[in-house]
Amino acid sequence: MEFAQSEVQQSISEAIGRLCSPFDDAYWLKRDREGGFPHDFYDALAEEGWLGICTSEAHGGSGLGIMEAAVMMRTIAQSGAGLSGASAVHINIFGLNPVAVFGTEEQKERMIRPMAEGQAKACFAVTEPNTGLNTTQLKLRAEKRGDRYVVNGQKVWISTAQVADNVLLLARTTPLEGVRKPTEGLSLFYTRFDREHIKVAEIEKMGRKAVDSNELFFEEFEIPEADRIGKEGAGFEYILHGMNPERILIAAEAVGLGFAALKRATDYARERVVFDRPIGKNQAIQHPLAACYANLEASWLSVMKAAWEYDSRLPCGASANIAKYLAGEAGFDACQTAVMTHGGFGYAKEFHVERYLRESLIPRIAPVSPQLALCFIAEKVLNLPKSY
Repeated sequence: MEFAQSEVQQSISEAIGRLCSPFDDAYWLKRDREGGFPHDFYDALAEEGWLGICTSEAHGGSGLGIMEAAVMMRTIAQSGAGLSGASAVHINIFGLNPVAVFGTEEQKERMIRPMAEGQAKACFAVTEPNTGLNTTQLKLRAEKRGDRYVVNGQKVWISTAQVADNVLLLARTTPLEGVRKPTEGLSLFYTRFDREHIKVAEIEKMGRKAVDSNELFFEEFEIPEADRIGKEGAGFEYILHGMNPERILIAAEAVGLGFAALKRATDYARERVVFDRPIGKNQAIQHPLAACYANLEASWLSVMKAAWEYDSRLPCGASANIAKYLAGEAGFDACQTAVMTHGGFGYAKEFHVERYLRESLIPRIAPVSPQLALCFIAEKVLNLPKSY
């Protein structure tokens, strides 16, 4: 059993660290205040080929695994970019995995290569206002009319829709009353984001202003049949192929954000002098920081175990949910502890840790809550009755 990073993983960490260096805390503080997608950061990653890290070489990528992508996403978040930087490129890493697995060769070339090369941005539209995480109850309808589907309905909490060129859309093609199981009748599409027929309303939120979150309103939105991925009605099965890597990568981002906060807190604790001694000399400061470090390290091991299972084509659902749960909690605790270590200054934007704390809630909430991750573990690992 080998715990050290491979030479490739080490080189990724170093290269991404260098790339992120010009995009310092001042850059991300400005993005946090003003909003606006970080196009220059995105373009820098695209120019050096990092957006296709998990894409096959045949379709313009590097052909590496989720382990390498986890190292990359942790490093981005840990640089101080946090979830603002990570979320700007998150969907490029895993989002079109259903296309890679179930798409035709023509679709793979047409759809995946532009994403891998940074020539096109996409958003992932699944969640709806009245269904939340109960995906089988989606109501947005895609009605077949000749060689096209016509879509009407709503989606919510859709990231990067303000800048997206394309949308990966899960829609109901057969009404619930017409299927045997609620997982049936959902179809997956990847198609052009037509702003004439998709109205986008940005949601004001507490953090990560640089990466927009939105409500989408579809009105007679047409999708060519050629943009349907796989079989009609099998879309729920297809999106499952993106869920585990998504959990793993957002867990890696949570660990990176936690370590960024921990560094600021420990630096401050060494330098801040109160009652003629650095506050870092007090065990009441030391112990919470040491506990955060231990929990982040343990979470990282769980992230890499889950990523290794995925790359080895082993069942990884349990490990992915464990990693997401542990990392989400550890990242949040580290950010909260960093604010408290700074005392009143922790509440000031110029010290950055309050921004980290606001962003640390994202990998707790998304893509599933801590409670649903625990429900999965209870049911699938501990063999307890399904509770929801």
